[in-house]
Amino acid sequence: MKIKISEKKDKLWLFTWIGGILLIWIWDMVFLNNPALRQIEEGFINTFIISFMVIIFSLFFAWMIIIIDTTVNNIRFKGIKLLLTFILNLLRSVPQIIGILAGYILLTYFITGNVINNHLLIILFIALIISLFVFQEIVDLMRERIDYFKKSDFFNAMSVCGISEFRIINYDILWKNSRIHLLNKLISIFGIAVFLQCSVDFIISVGLSTEISRVNLPVTLGGLLAKIDSKQDILAIGQIFGNPLYIINIFVEHLQGITIAFLIVFTLLSSYKISNGYSERYRL
Repeated sequence: MKIKISEKKDKLWLFTWIGGILLIWIWDMVFLNNPALRQIEEGFINTFIISFMVIIFSLFFAWMIIIIDTTVNNIRFKGIKLLLTFILNLLRSVPQIIGILAGYILLTYFITGNVINNHLLIILFIALIISLFVFQEIVDLMRERIDYFKKSDFFNAMSVCGISEFRIINYDILWKNSRIHLLNKLISIFGIAVFLQCSVDFIISVGLSTEISRVNLPVTLGGLLAKIDSKQDILAIGQIFGNPLYIINIFVEHLQGITIAFLIVFTLLSSYKISNGYSERYRL
């Protein structure tokens, strides 16, 4: 009975998230001015694309680390393993926000120097920066699953049968027996990517100087939230305490900031609920 409830829970939250996004979009089409609506649409799409690309890059980086681990263990070259461990520990020691901010500084330098001036390349570069500081969570999961199966008779039996370690790790362990665990972790990575992206974009948008503000960074939900119009919309919520009837005006006259804040919070909440429901469903 618990499995059925959990199964409905993660699917319910997925459809709730999609339905909530569609509902707020329809409401904004009726009450929000067209330029603001177009900006919110662009910001949401860019935020979603960047977060999705973070998943792709993180999974690729994690898989490459596992490949290197396997190769190094086979050739027993400890120098490469020590170097790899040092690089991973160095990345792990840097706070995620600080590391991503440093990456944005590098991106700003590339844009001002006309090294990168394509909108798609900028989005991919941002996703690459974020993935460098979150992919180790996938590495840890992959290594944990590999170590678990290596301690069992499963790994030794397949090795005795002449099956290569590369195939055992990549196909039999990671694909056949860890696919559900990896998918659950990727759902969490999506939520983390949204949070980090919005946090850093908000910090950058608030702290940009007059000169740097001309840099053509893509519109994101975090950047839109830092705009003065959005802040005023959110601060307008405080008027409800003095005049409860003002809540009607909140959802009509202050839609820009309310919509952006809702999209960020609702996406993070839905990501957590979907991941949690998925874990309960498969008892991870």
